[in-house]
Amino acid sequence: MRTGRPIAPLSLAVEERAALERWARRPKSAQALAQRARIVLECASGRPNTLVAQRLGLTHQTVGKWRQRFLERRLAGLLDEPRPGAPRQVSDEQIERVLRRTLESTPADATHWSTRAMAKRSGLSQTMVSRIWRAFALQPHGFKAFKLSKDPLLIEKVRDIAGLYLHPPDHALVLCVDEKAQIQALDRSQPLLPMRPDQVERRTHDYLRHGTTNLFAALNYKAGKLIGEFHQRHRAVEFRQFLATIDQALPSELAVHAIVDNYGTHKTPAIRRWLLRHPRFHFHFIPTGASWLNLVERWFAGLTQKQLRRGVHRSTAELEAAIRRYLELNNRDPKPFVWTKTADQILESCRPIL
Repeated sequence: MRTGRPIAPLSLAVEERAALERWARRPKSAQALAQRARIVLECASGRPNTLVAQRLGLTHQTVGKWRQRFLERRLAGLLDEPRPGAPRQVSDEQIERVLRRTLESTPADATHWSTRAMAKRSGLSQTMVSRIWRAFALQPHGFKAFKLSKDPLLIEKVRDIAGLYLHPPDHALVLCVDEKAQIQALDRSQPLLPMRPDQVERRTHDYLRHGTTNLFAALNYKAGKLIGEFHQRHRAVEFRQFLATIDQALPSELAVHAIVDNYGTHKTPAIRRWLLRHPRFHFHFIPTGASWLNLVERWFAGLTQKQLRRGVHRSTAELEAAIRRYLELNNRDPKPFVWTKTADQILESCRPIL
């Protein structure tokens, strides 16, 4: 009994099989072509489209498309369709060599290719190399830094913190608690030259230090308001004092879920004893190396950008007064941060690294 549409048999010449196997072994470049080559090789083994699709994790429509393309045009059918326009002066082989060198090698005297170095190596013009890189969205000079937490309880902690943000418990407050330590009161060695038409503000590159302070902060996730306190030192003693300040500032009938990092002062015996005496407080520790999960860090970033990076303070008293003004303005018109990512979305984004 017929179970489906019959498919045309697919056989390969020796030269075709060699070319397909070479394409399929591409480690980095032209992965679309490598996938098409693997499809044809699987089909040439006599397997039906549905089985090939299951083995390669594709749809049977995709497998059928490239099987038919190969049957009609052989190897040329697996290449991208030509686009209209003036005839190209650079062949596919030259472009392929540039892409392979860019992705799979480095120059002898550098960690990455430049357009000039690649032009000299490939025999093309610097402009042509730049056009090829732009067409394939390649930026050898660029990079992005990342840090993946190695916490053995990463998944459990991400689910815990994301759950607090997305589904805060009833009759409770979610606080993001942390310290911005060693904030320096900096003054420039010479007076600033103010901004003028057609000229930005100018300042000396060197500066004078006038001491440091430590800001202890607790951000109310839902309300966007912040409780802040300054201390000259950054120890468990000061952290316990700050917890007492939080306890006095919040309604006594509400439970408090505090999101904190793994700094040693948050886990000392004195802090554990304090938590036992104040059972409405619950600590939720973020994974190590994942400070971005604590939203008070985002508030600290705004403080740095708007007050500290270009601020001039001749004493720690001036510095603390400037931060207090910023905090008061924030609490007068709070703009809460809104968490949108679920734990599954966060963990899925880490999968390529894991």
